[in-house]
Amino acid sequence: MKGIKNPFGHDAGRLSRRTVLKGLAAVAAAAATATAAAAASGTRFARAQGATEPVGDAAQLADLGLTLSAEQRAAGVAFLDRHPSVDTHSHPGRFFLRNLPFQTPTTLAFGEPFEAKAVADLSAGHVSATLIAAVADSRLLERTSTQGLHAGKDFQAGEAYADYRGQLAQMTALMADHRLIAGLVPANIINAQRHRVTAAVFSVEGGDFIENKLDRVHEAFRDGVRSITLVHYHINQIGDIQTDAPVHHGLTPLGTSIVREMNKTGIIIDLAHATFEVAKDVVRASSKPVMVSHTNLITATANYPRLISAEHAKLVADAGGIIGAWPSGFGLSSFADYIDAIMRLVDAVGIDHTAIGTDMDANFKPVLRSYRDWSLIPAALLARGMHEGEVAKIMGGNFIRVFKANLGQR
Repeated sequence: MKGIKNPFGHDAGRLSRRTVLKGLAAVAAAAATATAAAAASGTRFARAQGATEPVGDAAQLADLGLTLSAEQRAAGVAFLDRHPSVDTHSHPGRFFLRNLPFQTPTTLAFGEPFEAKAVADLSAGHVSATLIAAVADSRLLERTSTQGLHAGKDFQAGEAYADYRGQLAQMTALMADHRLIAGLVPANIINAQRHRVTAAVFSVEGGDFIENKLDRVHEAFRDGVRSITLVHYHINQIGDIQTDAPVHHGLTPLGTSIVREMNKTGIIIDLAHATFEVAKDVVRASSKPVMVSHTNLITATANYPRLISAEHAKLVADAGGIIGAWPSGFGLSSFADYIDAIMRLVDAVGIDHTAIGTDMDANFKPVLRSYRDWSLIPAALLARGMHEGEVAKIMGGNFIRVFKANLGQR
């Protein structure tokens, strides 16, 4: 990639031990009940699509809503010394706000970018790789009356592509830090883990910049992009979004062509923000496994538009894909709730199709706010009774499998 120097050249099925794991966790859960309840009572969930309220101070967690002993915490740290780990969706330091050619009330609400701190946190947390996402429709986003996000206007000619080029430049600038390397192929992630650096896998949240030009998919691959979220908060030329009324009622014909072009290049298709109808059309059209980089399952007490049904999740999993569990305030009020959300995904789609997608530094009321707490995820999963090999799949192995499947022999 121009301007970037890279210094490094059996299915487990579903977790059948769920009942046993519940029993192993019972004592810890009882001890945490009062804390978790207090956290839940003090948390106000958004009742809309997204959020432009403050997204957290990036501070480490003081109250997890569960108890982890010093030995269990140490086990989480040691785990990361042995296994690669991947965040399937992030915006480190809100880099996408740097050198914007525009300002809106929404972009101003996010505050100043803090890339240096974010990279330091990635390094301190021993995160092997993170998918760094440009925000394709950032200039369009406005706050709704219910504190959500929506696209308040459409792009003018050339804006979407210009914004892509500008944010790509900011992602490339991040690579000047020696603690990051280019995550162009799965081997880069493996080497990053071994050398205690982080591989930056470029992604774009929203395929708006492609417009109707299929060659831009190939251009993006040459730029180092390895994943594109088809839609975000703007209903674009590809398909409908979860948080607005449908216009296309699924994937558009152009969207189908874009999916097939992404398959040709090896760019991973990300279905976060896309409707179930779009997901069904994409799975039919794609010859490669896809992912939903950051979401959770709908539950009896949480039915927000950005969450997905078990049927939706199984559709992706049955096609070989993965779903990234999301530590968001939509339905979660503590880190303990987040671990529960991961376990629900495992129950629904199996160990081989569950991943971690934090939306770091641009999340709504996150229950995981800093990569310095990254080791708490494997620590908590191991404490719940999961085998180390199972946790290794969730923390990074499943994404690496999908990455390899999309790139093929490249």
